[in-house]
Amino acid sequence: MNDDAPAQWASYWMKTAPMPPRPALEGRAEADVAVIGSGIAGLSTAWELARTGRSVIVLEARRTASGVTGHTTGKLTALHSTVYAKLRDTHGEAAAAQYARSHSAALVHVRDTAEALGLDCGLEDRPAFTYCEEEAGVADLRAEAEAARAAGLDASFVTETGLPFPVAGAVKAAGQAQFHPLQYLLGLAADLTARGGRIYEHSRITGLGRGEPHHLTTASGATVTADTVVVATHHPLFDHALLATRLTQHRDLVVAGLLPREADPGGMYITGESGTRSVRTAPFEAGRRLLIVSGEAFTPGSDDDVSVRYRRLKAWTQDRFPGVVITHRWAAQDNSSTDTLPLIGPLPAAGERVYVATGFGGWGMTGGVLSGRLLASIIGGSPEPWAGLYDPGRIGPVVREAAAFLKAQWDVGRHALQDRVRTLGDGTRGPVAGLGPGEGTVVRSGGRPYAVHRDDGGQLHAVSAVCTHMGCLVCFNNAERTWECPCHGSRFAVDGTVLQGPALEDLEPTDPESLR
Repeated sequence: MNDDAPAQWASYWMKTAPMPPRPALEGRAEADVAVIGSGIAGLSTAWELARTGRSVIVLEARRTASGVTGHTTGKLTALHSTVYAKLRDTHGEAAAAQYARSHSAALVHVRDTAEALGLDCGLEDRPAFTYCEEEAGVADLRAEAEAARAAGLDASFVTETGLPFPVAGAVKAAGQAQFHPLQYLLGLAADLTARGGRIYEHSRITGLGRGEPHHLTTASGATVTADTVVVATHHPLFDHALLATRLTQHRDLVVAGLLPREADPGGMYITGESGTRSVRTAPFEAGRRLLIVSGEAFTPGSDDDVSVRYRRLKAWTQDRFPGVVITHRWAAQDNSSTDTLPLIGPLPAAGERVYVATGFGGWGMTGGVLSGRLLASIIGGSPEPWAGLYDPGRIGPVVREAAAFLKAQWDVGRHALQDRVRTLGDGTRGPVAGLGPGEGTVVRSGGRPYAVHRDDGGQLHAVSAVCTHMGCLVCFNNAERTWECPCHGSRFAVDGTVLQGPALEDLEPTDPESLR
């Protein structure tokens, strides 16, 4: 694999199960429910509601399932690293048990749905493991195994795994699964449209008029009128309740390559060591499996050399799985709530019948399916037993999440202050003339900051460096060649086009010749 070839930067899932193109919304439309976002949370919610006979419209800013869901590792498990000991200690044993039951129910729901719809989505039963290689981590994993078992998982502490290297210990959860997420969503979307659901792409929502009914407006001026709105956009739009203050962003890198079938470790693995490493395999062809390894988590916009992280992840993979040939690489972005639990339910301060699903903490496959079932039950008037656990308006976290909340706000404030100091001072991260092909930097000209990139052909591209969400300065990701905001994770293409919110507007372009 040529590490510097952008053509290789594509998710295996998206390359092997491309979604059929769908039209952009034009003019006016009406529906009982409008779902913003077409990842697994949005499509699951739309499908569940369509099954109840409601008319549903799904509105996607780019392509269906091309965001977080299209770049996941595709694990379906209720064993989420070391979450149960933390939940038990901060939220109580009952909350930990509800968390386990709700995610386990989502896993079963995927199995049942795949069977009912006849979906060939690479669904495989696999045990899940949270492991450590250092003896220092054993005590915590023993505690996690006990907490997970008490919460209702078939969990145990083990010292032997299918990994090709020794571990000091691991939590093993039996009865988990993995799948091809886009093959699953292809089937879900097909059944949704067969039930009358409508999916529109390239229809970025930029306005929400609250009332009875609600009025949604796209960037092109098209409108949707709906009694109920579901915001399933990873980072919530129209954040009147400032949920962003309770969310932290992280981006994980992924490499994938081929290995002999006999080298398959036979499970799904994750460790917090080495900057986090997550391992699974997927069906590929006779005699071989696709090894998928993720890790090197970082805050978007916080690292000046993401390419180094990719090289580190690739080296770890080839060291631990000798002979693997790396064929793909991509990256995934997710957010976590400051009290660990996802935020699923009524969107506070957004008006009646506006709902949100976010904060999955890297476990969005079961989290997205859980969201669909939970939101459908709330909207239908018969909430699931765990509705209160995930309620975005829950009061308990005010005390429990105080330290994490303050740290998240400190990080945002620090970035904003540093940006202002830079723009008042020199503000230059490197002269434009010194940019090599594929490089980017932020410079100041006429008192304003600009983001400048030189493409492989030597042409310069310049846009405003001020994020259109809340005004922080973007930074260049040299591995993916994108501009990223360190405050809330918005991402932009080198031409300024929004790739990922919460930003709704593109970065304003400018003439690069004026910056030389």
